[in-house]
Amino acid sequence: MTAIESDLAAALNASPNAYFIVGPELKFVWANPAYLAVTQRTAAELIGTPVFEAFDAGPGKEAPESTRQLRGSFEKVFATGVRNDIPVIHYAIPVPDADGQLAYEDRYWSVIHTPLLRNGVVAHVLQYAIDITELENLRRAATHEGAGALHAIDAIVGGALLSGARSVQADNARLETERQGLMDLFMQAPGFVTVLSGPDHVFQIHNSAYAQLIGHRDISGKPIREALPEIQGQGYFEFLDTVFATGEPYEGRASRVQLQRTPNAPLESRFLDFIYQPIRDAQGAVAGIFVQGHDVTETVRSAERQKLMIDELNHRVKNTLATIQSIAVQTARSHADPASFAEGFQARLMALSHTHDLLTRSHWEGADLEAILQHETEAHGSHRVSLNGPPVALEPAAAVSLGMIFHELATNAAKYGALSAPEGRVLVDWAVANQVRPELKLTWREIGGPPVAPPERRGFGSRLIERNVRHDLAGEVKLAYASDGFSAEFSIPLARDRSS
Repeated sequence: MTAIESDLAAALNASPNAYFIVGPELKFVWANPAYLAVTQRTAAELIGTPVFEAFDAGPGKEAPESTRQLRGSFEKVFATGVRNDIPVIHYAIPVPDADGQLAYEDRYWSVIHTPLLRNGVVAHVLQYAIDITELENLRRAATHEGAGALHAIDAIVGGALLSGARSVQADNARLETERQGLMDLFMQAPGFVTVLSGPDHVFQIHNSAYAQLIGHRDISGKPIREALPEIQGQGYFEFLDTVFATGEPYEGRASRVQLQRTPNAPLESRFLDFIYQPIRDAQGAVAGIFVQGHDVTETVRSAERQKLMIDELNHRVKNTLATIQSIAVQTARSHADPASFAEGFQARLMALSHTHDLLTRSHWEGADLEAILQHETEAHGSHRVSLNGPPVALEPAAAVSLGMIFHELATNAAKYGALSAPEGRVLVDWAVANQVRPELKLTWREIGGPPVAPPERRGFGSRLIERNVRHDLAGEVKLAYASDGFSAEFSIPLARDRSS
């Protein structure tokens, strides 16, 4: 203990005013003789005892509120490091009666709580308590005697001072309630909010939404460049510097920022609407920046998905119209009669529609090969068409092309091939080869039908099949017209749509 500390301790011990010191756990660590005298306790009874265990304000109706008020003052000083005063507090204390039993005496106090710092941190709180019970009792008695008596008492014992202290205390309580209400609104705001102080943009306070945005890291009291180092080079530090220097607000819309939302995690892109608003002091100088905004990442991504879907829909419509145009032209070449043209054109449009139905069910993510084959051959009887192969997921473009191909094969088989005869059957077998670069191997084979001969000219069906396989699917096809039945062998890469 230094000489100054020794002299201070001696002065406090010799003071007629009541002092005591508490630690962070609100236990007595020291009390001077004046305090021990006014409370009629000994140092041994109090040191190490919690304040509210030794003095609980008694059984009165005001006791719980008095206890809350006194505890709140202690806690506020420990939390803020700022002195806190209670001008008037009604706080009964237990004192020994004539028989040595503890009995509660009504007391009124004026209390000052002062922080005692160690290395910049509040280590203890010193309470200076003035017993103003007699003054309060005189004021109350004068109140019953009328305004004139009260005015006289005020003049004699300082009742006006007490009245002013009570008014200040009531105003402080009201302001504290309002402040707490504003803080609750601040913390519960749906958008993110934070307050930055000084030219280094030190975090003073931030709400739950801001904490969630940055991954609930510890940022209080840190400059933003230290607290959020990953946004260096993204322009946001420079925006803050400009707002602080010029006093002009800055607003961002759907602004992309990359944040590390969990420790050691990769950067994650978020999109923010925000505003940096300067905070000015009493002299009008910029003292800090108020940051407020909303995370609009899902809105931005939803808009991007919508644009992608519109672009994709536009692409699909154009492709479908091109396919329909091709079907119309080729069908017209093969059918001079309007009635037969209408029949053939409608049948091919229905085949295209069936494939689109399958793709719609999967949100155009693809279709299963066997499902497409079943759609295009079910009209001829499932017992007459044998399908054998593993599940194969087709990309949308491949599904449309193969749907048209299988429709042509089934139509030709029904008109001229195996399905035109009662005992005829169609066997379809497929497998996937080369798992590194998957390739569909499919064989369409007709048996039990009438004798087959190569066509004298290439019709629409064979042209559509060969064009779709080679041009649209980048594959190969071999059409064979053996006497015992028609067959077609397909070799089609499955990864073409993904790679392109």
